[in-house]
Amino acid sequence: MMSHTLRNHLCNLPQGTVITGKWHRHSYKLLKQLGSGANGVVYLAESRKGLVAVKLSDDHASVTSEVNILRRFSKVQGVALGPSLLDVDDWMNPFLHKTVPFYVMEYIKGESFPAFIRKHGKEWVIILLLQLLSALDQLHQEGWVFGDLKPENLLVAGPPPTIRLLDVGGTTLQGRAIKEFTELYDRGYWGLGSRRAEPSYDLFAATMIMITACCPMKLERKGDGRSQLLSIIRKDTMLRKYEGVLLKAIDGKYKRASEMRQDILAAFHRSSRSRYHPQPARQMKPMSRRSKKKKHRKAKGVVETVLIAAVLLCVYAIYVYHQVLH
Repeated sequence: MMSHTLRNHLCNLPQGTVITGKWHRHSYKLLKQLGSGANGVVYLAESRKGLVAVKLSDDHASVTSEVNILRRFSKVQGVALGPSLLDVDDWMNPFLHKTVPFYVMEYIKGESFPAFIRKHGKEWVIILLLQLLSALDQLHQEGWVFGDLKPENLLVAGPPPTIRLLDVGGTTLQGRAIKEFTELYDRGYWGLGSRRAEPSYDLFAATMIMITACCPMKLERKGDGRSQLLSIIRKDTMLRKYEGVLLKAIDGKYKRASEMRQDILAAFHRSSRSRYHPQPARQMKPMSRRSKKKKHRKAKGVVETVLIAAVLLCVYAIYVYHQVLH
C-alpha cells in the first residue's frame, strides 16, 4: 500500500504534468484523475497515440501483479475482461526525487454502471448482468476471481451497450484470500460466507450489484444478513421475479457463473410468458366508466412493457451477434 505522503502527492499531481518513462521514454501528459485506491491512482492522459489511462503507485509488487493479470486477460478471447495493457515503466518523480512505477492502459470511454442505469432505467440491469456473468465465467475458467466487484468497477461502453470490468487490483487466484473488497458487496460482511477466492464470491457481489441497482437506497447490515436481503428482494417488483436465482447466489450454491446466467434467462422468459399470456375468460359484468379507464391504463402499461422487453431483447441479440463476430 502507498505511504500517506506519497498517496497525497500522487493524488494531487497538477493538470499538465508530464510522465516520461525511464526505460521506454514514452511520455504521457496528465489531464485529470479518474480514480484512486489503496494501491495507486489512475489518470486520464494524452499520448502520441491518443487518450490513455495511467496508473501510478509506489508498490512495485502490486504493479507487477496487476500487469501480470492484464497480460493474462489479454489472452482470453471474445470477452472484455479488462482494459488492454499498453506500457509498463518507471517515472523519476522530480518533486519527491523517488522512482514511481506506473503502467498504461487503454482508455475505455463510456458511462459508469450506476449512471447508465439512472439514465436508461433499471430494465437494463438484466441485460448488463448477463454480460457480466459471461465475463466472470471466462475469468473463473482462467483460475481467477475478480474480488472487488462493485458498480464503480464496471463501465458501460458502446454502442451497443457493453459492460467492461475495470480496476483489476483486487483480482485474486482461486483458493487464496481475497486481496481487496468493499463491505457492501462482500459476503463476509453480510455473514454469508468466507473471503476465500472462489466463483461464488464474485456471484454474491454480482447479486448485490443487481440489488443496489434496483433499490438505490443506502444499505448496511442490520441483524441477520440473509433475512435482510430477502426482505429487500421481496419488496421490489423486479427483484421478486428473480428471487430464486438471487437466493441461490446469496447462499453460495452456484459453482459457475454460467449456471446463474442460465437461471436468470429462464426466469426472464417465465416472467415474460406469465405477464403476456391471456387469462381464462370470466363471466362478463357491465363495466363502469371508472373500470373502463382503469382497464385502458392497464392495457397501455402492458403495451409499454412489451415494447421495453422487445427493445431489450433486440439489444441483447445485437450484443450476442457482436460477440460471435469478435
